[in-house]
This record gives sequence, structure tokens and C-alpha cells, in this order.
Amino acid sequence: MATMVGTESTLEGLLEDLIQLDYDAADAYQAAINRLENASWRTTLANFKEDHLRHTRELGDTLSGMGRTPPTGSDLKAVLTQGKVVIAGLAGDDAILEAMRTNEADTNTAYERAVQHPMAASALRETLEHGLDDERRHCDWILKQLGRN
Repeated sequence: MATMVGTESTLEGLLEDLIQLDYDAADAYQAAINRLENASWRTTLANFKEDHLRHTRELGDTLSGMGRTPPTGSDLKAVLTQGKVVIAGLAGDDAILEAMRTNEADTNTAYERAVQHPMAASALRETLEHGLDDERRHCDWILKQLGRN
């Protein structure tokens, strides 16, 4: 599922969609954690989930400062991101990580676009760059575990 997050014309729309995407990602991580047998992987994914929740708080603070109410949880897209993990759970830990890799591809794309948004001031751009660094770290770790890095 290719994401359109990061293509919004307004900064408020961008932040709302990024927050929503991070909530969806956190829920997908929880679905993966619930299904993984590898305890070390569960611990790492729990840390990644916390990164996504931190993003929702940081971006939510910025959005609140703009007079908008930030999203507070997942939306219907979470069914898709979690569904991939649930189905992959039937095939084992590697399949679960592969499902998470596809989810992280979307978050990486969204943050890559977001840091380029023309209305993002330097403080917000720095927050978005930190988020992108987290997303890249998540993807790199997953690829390494799958033997692709």
C-alpha cells in the first residue's frame, strides 16, 4: 500500500496525516509484538513502537500550537497495516518482519516527503528529520534481520 502522506498542500494536513500514520504504525508494531516468537525482536519492536508514539506527541504539540486538535488514535488504514502482520503471523517471525518492512517503507516515504514541505519552519523540519532518522533506523534493522543489509 503506497502512502500519499507527505503530499498535502497544507502544513496542518501534513501533520494530521503523519500523526495518523504513526498511530497506525504503532498499532501494527503491537500486532507484530503479540505474534513474534523471538523475544529479542519483540523488545526491539517495542522500542520502535515507542518511537512512533513519541512522533505523535511531538507532532501533536506542533499541531496544537497551530490551533488544531491532533488525531488521538488509529483510523481505518490501521486495519490494513495490522492485517498484513496478522496474516504474516501464520507464516512465522520472518514473514512478520517482512510485513513490518512494507509498513516502514510507507513511513519512510512519508517522512522523506515531509522534511521537504515548503511551509515547514526550521524547528519543525528538525523534528521531521529526527522522525525520518528513526524511520530509517527501523527499516535498516528490519532489513538486517531479514539478511538484506
